[in-house]
Amino acid sequence: METPVIISFAAYMITMVAIGIYFYFETDDLSDFVLGGRRLGPGVTALSAGASDMSGWLLLGLPGMMYTDGIVGSWIAVGLIVGAYLNWHYIARPLRVYTHHLDDAITIPDYFSNRFEDRTHLLRIVTAVVILLFYTLYTSSGLVGGAKLFEATFHLEYSTALIVGSVIIVSYTFLGGYNAVSWTDFIQGILMMLALIVTPLVVIFHIGGITEGLEIIRSADPSKLDIISGTSFIGILSLLAWGLGYFGQPHILVRFMSIRHENEMERAKTIGMSWMILSILGSLAVGFFGFAYVLSEGIDLHDSEKIFITLSQLLFNPWIAGFLLAAILAAIMSTIDSQLLVSSSVLTRDIYHVLLHKEASDRELVWVGRATVIAIALIAWYLSTDQNSSVLKLVAYAWAGFGAAFGPLVILSLYNPNITRLGAIAGMIAGSITVIIWKQLEGGVFDVYELLPGFVAAWVAILVFSRIGKKSSSESQRIFDEVQTRLSLPR
Repeated sequence: METPVIISFAAYMITMVAIGIYFYFETDDLSDFVLGGRRLGPGVTALSAGASDMSGWLLLGLPGMMYTDGIVGSWIAVGLIVGAYLNWHYIARPLRVYTHHLDDAITIPDYFSNRFEDRTHLLRIVTAVVILLFYTLYTSSGLVGGAKLFEATFHLEYSTALIVGSVIIVSYTFLGGYNAVSWTDFIQGILMMLALIVTPLVVIFHIGGITEGLEIIRSADPSKLDIISGTSFIGILSLLAWGLGYFGQPHILVRFMSIRHENEMERAKTIGMSWMILSILGSLAVGFFGFAYVLSEGIDLHDSEKIFITLSQLLFNPWIAGFLLAAILAAIMSTIDSQLLVSSSVLTRDIYHVLLHKEASDRELVWVGRATVIAIALIAWYLSTDQNSSVLKLVAYAWAGFGAAFGPLVILSLYNPNITRLGAIAGMIAGSITVIIWKQLEGGVFDVYELLPGFVAAWVAILVFSRIGKKSSSESQRIFDEVQTRLSLPR
């Protein structure tokens, strides 16, 4: 390990912790800690949403899939880009307006509980359980990615690498809350995009150009150049279905809720989608042309998810390599911090404050939030101790869980005034259970990505059970109409 790599890598990590320390002194109440007081501008909102969305799979899992499967893996990019665009276009602004109208709801359980007039808190509890269940898996995927990075970069034992990565990520989330998370995500998003633009260009140059790279791949495995016959209809459908997950990811939805004004959402969408398209295309190119480079150089790569790490160490001088490796940590940190914060906000706001201690002071709630960050991180760390874990597989499971449990409910809650509390609960349970059961069944039709059947099951359950039992009140209908009127006004 060369000194410049260590210095540049350490400088990045120190900067992230420094941001956490700064916002430690700027955090006064729970709204500041979990939603930044709704004061974020469009640029920070967009890149924070994008960076928290992509996680370590953008620089580890996705390039690894392209390295292994070839160009057929690009179907996932199509699904994700379309899903993200629809999420920005149809969900972002309505959700910002609605949460503000519903007693300034600051968490997703808050929003659901107020939207469906849940006086029993059952809906809030079900939402909290789903969030904690799937975020524990999601966070563990990030810790696995961080451990792989430290293991490959500093030649540490996996267990030691896992501890080091976890401590760094948890520290600034614990200190600075939402503002620290959002501003570090903003910086990390820029770093990730630059790394994913520069790296594939350098790889293509080293293998002699795109044409030469394609020829190397064709000679080794022609199936990697076939976007259709290299998979099945079910395989393509499963990759496209990833896009459905966007509608139900709490760490992305809270970004929409935190922007300072709904009229800035269009600008944020333009910034966010531009960042996403460039980053995903770069990630696909890293894995695809990285395969050609590994073949041409005779490199023995045992773990395809480490292709970006390998390229950064072999193709760049130590100073640049340090920052490229920091980009991987940025991708990992930008998602884990958001997941930890959403999980913490659920435990603090929706369990501790609402159910256990309604008279808690702002200072007490902030410290409860910080304590739960550590508690959740410890559970995720324990689940991450298996060094054979796949980043992409862990992300896929959690992504499906959230997409199915919350996606249909978020859409219908914003556009259908007749959805009821019973329908909301039934949809979340149906979506979650379908994902969990489907995941255990493999072969034939059950090879379809579990998000798709889970999404359909939740949608049907919401509509069916909303016709049973107590209907929405006139007050709920009034607020719905008021929000629709606000959304129809010129921006």
